[in-house]
Amino acid sequence: MKFMIAYTVALLSYSSLSSALRHEKRQNSNATNASPKIIIDNDWGAPDFYLILMALALDYEVLGLTSNSANTWALQSSLHALRGLELGNLTSCIPVYKGADYPLLNTPSLFQSWQYIHGALPWQGVFAPENLTAQAAGFDPTSGDPNTINPVAFVGGTVPDQSLLAGYQAAIFMIESVRKYPSQVSIYSAGALTNIALAIRLDPTFTQNAKELVVMGGYIDTTLLQATGDFLQADINSDINLKIDPESSKIALTADWKNVTLVSAAANNVFINATDYAEISSVNNTYTQAFVSKYFPVLPAWDATAMAVLLDRENVLTNSTEFFVDVDVAWFSPYYGEIRAYQQILAPMGQQLRNVSYAFSVDEDRVKSMMKQAMMQPRTCADV
Repeated sequence: MKFMIAYTVALLSYSSLSSALRHEKRQNSNATNASPKIIIDNDWGAPDFYLILMALALDYEVLGLTSNSANTWALQSSLHALRGLELGNLTSCIPVYKGADYPLLNTPSLFQSWQYIHGALPWQGVFAPENLTAQAAGFDPTSGDPNTINPVAFVGGTVPDQSLLAGYQAAIFMIESVRKYPSQVSIYSAGALTNIALAIRLDPTFTQNAKELVVMGGYIDTTLLQATGDFLQADINSDINLKIDPESSKIALTADWKNVTLVSAAANNVFINATDYAEISSVNNTYTQAFVSKYFPVLPAWDATAMAVLLDRENVLTNSTEFFVDVDVAWFSPYYGEIRAYQQILAPMGQQLRNVSYAFSVDEDRVKSMMKQAMMQPRTCADV
């Protein structure tokens, strides 16, 4: 009986939170007579479907999902996104577009050469050496052939129907979307910034047509944490999203967006713990089952935190600052692919940098509540 009471209270709490947030978004949306819109660009993994559900829960129109190569290759990533939609019968209302296989310049061999000179990264993402043993154990492909697909890594252990992909040019899809809905589309990035940089180079009006860019990444001044903690602490404080494609990171973060937000270390204390797992498991649906079986609890909820900031900034973001930002693109630098922050008076005069909002801290409980309720009460195409 105590369990049932607690379970009922939890559901009511999630329902109240969801209802309040949706009502707030509807009020804001009514001013423009349109739902807020989002494109989710990610190096999708098996459990990352919660990002889609979080956006839907707050009445965002998800125009599409795009994939990039960061944790794994873009093809494997796009199929993870597709499987996430299949779990909730969302393929008919949300398209998936595969992005670029490779960064603008970086390759597995260049990445490994850089590490040989400057030291290894704790997490090497898609540029880690190919590991067939790890793939057999359910991990995504790294290095080797970018067209490699590992069925074992997907939810359900089978390969999604690749013919359901809407296209293979994510950057073009982004450009067309922001042209169709000028100043209405939020671009969410939680992987390499390759697709976004390509869109910027293909269309000079892309950034001004978009509403904003929110990036999961941008760690700064973390070398002491990497040197003095254990391997996990070093991993948590490294920045593979920007370092996998430094040139794209620089293009994207120095472009003339209306607004740019970086979310990195602010997410480092947001963990899905045993209590959270129990709450998620208490509701039995395809998403909660898949999440519990595929999510890595030892790592922070990085992507969910950045998404929560985008969706509900006023209530999620508790402390932030602004500064001008650049990205180190010198291959012989140990900080290749990392950001450099400047106050305006000290910013470089020889290049055009831009001001960004940098998250310092978030309401951790609110982030987790948004994440959990989205999976426990998932929306469908009928709700969109």
